[in-house]
Amino acid sequence: MKQYNVTGMSCAACSARVEKAVSAVPGVASCSVSLLTNSMGVEGTASDEEIVRAVEKAGYGASPKDAANKPAQSGTPSWADAEALRDRETPKLKRRLLFSVPILLVLMYFSMGHGMWGWPAPKVFDNHVFLGLFELLLAAAVMVINGRFFTSGFRSLFRGAPNMDTLVALGSGASFAYSLAELFIMIIAMGEGRHDTVMKYGMNLYFESAAMIPTLITVGKMLEAMSKGRTTDALKGLMRLAPKTAVLLRDGAETEVPVEEVRTGDIFVVRPGEQIPVDGVIVKGMTAVNESALTGESIPADKEEGDTVSAATLNQQGYIECRATRVGEDTTLAQIIKTVSDAAATKAPLARIADKVSGIFVPAVIALAVLTVVGWLIAKRPFPFAVARGISVLVISCPCALGLATPVAIMVGSGVGAKNGVLYKTAAALEGAGRTQIVALDKTGTATMGEPRVTDVVPLRGDETELLTLAAALEKNSEHPLARAVTAAAEGLELPGTTEFEALPGNGLRAKLDGAELLGGSLKYLASKGLVNEAVSDRADRLAEEGKTPLLFARAGELIGLIAVADPIKEDSADAIRELRGMGVETVMLTGDNERTARAVCKMAGADHVIAGVLPDGKAEVIRALKPLGRVAMVGDGINDAPALTEADNGIAIGAGTDVAIDAADIVVMKSRLSDVTAAIRLSRATIRNIHQNLFWAFFYNAACIPLAMGLYGVEMKPMYGAAAMALSSFFVCMNALRLNLVDPHDPKHDRKGRPVSAEAVEEIAAARTAASGTERRIIRIEGMMCHHCEASVKSALEAVHGVAGATADHTAGRAEVLLNAPVDDADLVRAVEEQDYTVLGVERPR
Repeated sequence: MKQYNVTGMSCAACSARVEKAVSAVPGVASCSVSLLTNSMGVEGTASDEEIVRAVEKAGYGASPKDAANKPAQSGTPSWADAEALRDRETPKLKRRLLFSVPILLVLMYFSMGHGMWGWPAPKVFDNHVFLGLFELLLAAAVMVINGRFFTSGFRSLFRGAPNMDTLVALGSGASFAYSLAELFIMIIAMGEGRHDTVMKYGMNLYFESAAMIPTLITVGKMLEAMSKGRTTDALKGLMRLAPKTAVLLRDGAETEVPVEEVRTGDIFVVRPGEQIPVDGVIVKGMTAVNESALTGESIPADKEEGDTVSAATLNQQGYIECRATRVGEDTTLAQIIKTVSDAAATKAPLARIADKVSGIFVPAVIALAVLTVVGWLIAKRPFPFAVARGISVLVISCPCALGLATPVAIMVGSGVGAKNGVLYKTAAALEGAGRTQIVALDKTGTATMGEPRVTDVVPLRGDETELLTLAAALEKNSEHPLARAVTAAAEGLELPGTTEFEALPGNGLRAKLDGAELLGGSLKYLASKGLVNEAVSDRADRLAEEGKTPLLFARAGELIGLIAVADPIKEDSADAIRELRGMGVETVMLTGDNERTARAVCKMAGADHVIAGVLPDGKAEVIRALKPLGRVAMVGDGINDAPALTEADNGIAIGAGTDVAIDAADIVVMKSRLSDVTAAIRLSRATIRNIHQNLFWAFFYNAACIPLAMGLYGVEMKPMYGAAAMALSSFFVCMNALRLNLVDPHDPKHDRKGRPVSAEAVEEIAAARTAASGTERRIIRIEGMMCHHCEASVKSALEAVHGVAGATADHTAGRAEVLLNAPVDDADLVRAVEEQDYTVLGVERPR
């Protein structure tokens, strides 16, 4: 998306006009204008010159943002400078008020205080003509000071695109013109000696309204500008995090340079207490890094050689040397800022309603004002009464509240999300997340840790430490993933040396320890040695039913214990899924595992449904099947999740995922935890509620106040009161949006269930998909698989064969199943499996 700065906009009608003009340019695919940030995002092939010309033709100014024209490695991008979001409007408005208010107070003293309530004044002011001339001069001065309303308003009116400035200019101008005409009548009457006429018209002058209207609107504009400025505080805070300098190692010497000069591959050093200048990889040293600025996680993360570090995070402990991997606009911080900025430049679907209304609002109000005057004249009410009602209609109407209702809430919501490690790429993603009814979860790496770990240590002889020591002594010689899990669990223990180590593919391991034979492997392998009794077999089966792989170990012909290894559920996964259920969201776990393992993991995580045996290209099909039931969010982290993330109504990528998954997603959570997914949905719901409140206020305000100003309720509203009401309406909307800063996205206290979907319908789809078969199915009976990682090896090998759409493997059943989308020879399948050191017993072709 190419972004532009837009100048001259004053209300929602202006942004609608700009959007319409740019959308009509050939080559523009989409255009979104933000009144909040005075910016515009454009997608398409149209040139900058064509777009700028279209905006200028509509009566406004535009220029491309510098960031789009800078090379990616030029250092800190212009949009990463907080100066880009500096509030320039508030100082101008304050200066206008500094001159306007004293003059207005003098005017009000003489027009209202002296003229109506008899406050003391020099005797000359008892002359109504002199008082009128004095009021005229003061009112004219205030109108000149606030002349922007009149130049912008009448220019827009003559272009056929009236805006809020037009309403202010017409209201104030009509008050001034009407009062000026009455003043001429008074002067003529005084010359003719008709003092009663002078008195009569002297009481109907509206010069104070002509001055009060632009002054009060300026007060409202200043309050609005101040509150709008606060809505971008989170974004400005992120921009201020960008370090300004870096210390590079050049020819063995340390050199401090501006961060703009850092290039990919440079070696930079960071001492304790310093910020990391760019993204990189540690090449020397170890430390703890506070990443709360990017992830919202307050606990420092331990880092060592080979670990990645991100710009703007804080080195808290050790001295480290790092190699720069991403600089300038490519750093994680820069991408976060760009994501938040792009989200603010897009429009949420709810905003379209307000935009449509805003586009016709001002012309409708002008027509209503004219009808009000004509209507009261037809009803034989005095002309001054009719004019006052028409002016009140003009100045009380507020299109800005409509235009700001959605973007201010989106900006604040995006900022709160960024502070908590949740990035919404578009306003539609922020709005859509809150409407989620079904969450589909990829199992591996999303709900689980993504790597095997020891979960149970069951000694049958001796204690746990002894069992772990002997098991690790045997397993340390193996490269199998399960072996690495066992040796990791024994870290810190002194391991004895073994001799005559032998790996038996698909079965287990054998070695000698102090002359005694040490065995380790699957239940089947040790049972074949006559070492397993019924109790041990039952215990191993129970562990398998829990989705774990039981490993049995024996020494000197005697079974010494079991160690269970599994890909464990993340600490927060069960709580997160429980919170999703509390929000009325159905959870569906997707996995390529066999059904037995899938249901065991599903039970531990607490998911509502599970779909087992899902092939890499099958996840998107599952999402398509679920979408007719309700809005679906897909949570994933891998390359094979990208099609499903794109297919879902909202794709959510976890932070540790691949770049492909992150690019395909609509929402990115910086930490690899499911609790941030619930936070994303919770924050979205809070933002939607805030938008609804703002839109209700904007529509209610205009629906209630316009008839009041017309005099339909028997109330004779003075135009200045209408101006005061208009000034406060936009301020109210902005302040209400700022309440989102008080929302804690991780607090479930205020969760409410959304519109539910049929759990039975979801279960039917899950069951059908689990049992689904492809166009052709083959079952391969395999000997030697002993764990889930063996299953993964067989699965990957089979899926690499041309013509295989997908494969699943089950080590407990000793079989693999493949779905074909093209002719495949059985020999190719056998060869793929046996190359992984497993034995194929046969290939079946079920009907």
